[in-house]
Amino acid sequence: MGQLWTILTHLHSLAGPTVMLLYPLYASIQAMETPTKLDDEQWLAYWILYSFLTLSEMVLESVIYWIPIWYELKLVFVAWLVLPQFRGAAFIYDKFVREQLRKQWSIKDVAKPSSPPSSSPSKDKDSSIKKKFVSFITPKKGAHEAY
Repeated sequence: MGQLWTILTHLHSLAGPTVMLLYPLYASIQAMETPTKLDDEQWLAYWILYSFLTLSEMVLESVIYWIPIWYELKLVFVAWLVLPQFRGAAFIYDKFVREQLRKQWSIKDVAKPSSPPSSSPSKDKDSSIKKKFVSFITPKKGAHEAY
């Protein structure tokens, strides 16, 4: 019985990283190489939810410590998110995350004053995003002196 328990313990420690990271990584790479967007949505949703779960665990670490089967519950939940038979990540994203985003966008759209239509709104938006990104990654004067 001792050897069986040892084997099960080692399988358990391999199952988490395999289910939570290795298989999703492989499937994400495969999804990027296919022309359909359906699998891309599944894996983008998975990484969003997995990141949120990981951040939540960091914040609630002292509470989670007192839940004896937390790791097993997390493993089952992540397996449901990952397995293609269930498409759990896409389901949760569609039913919960997307709804919250739509509510936030509709509130922002209502609060934002209307501006006159420009000749090319998508170009203005792309230009604004590009400027913000460039200003974010450009080193500031004197920043290297702080180290």
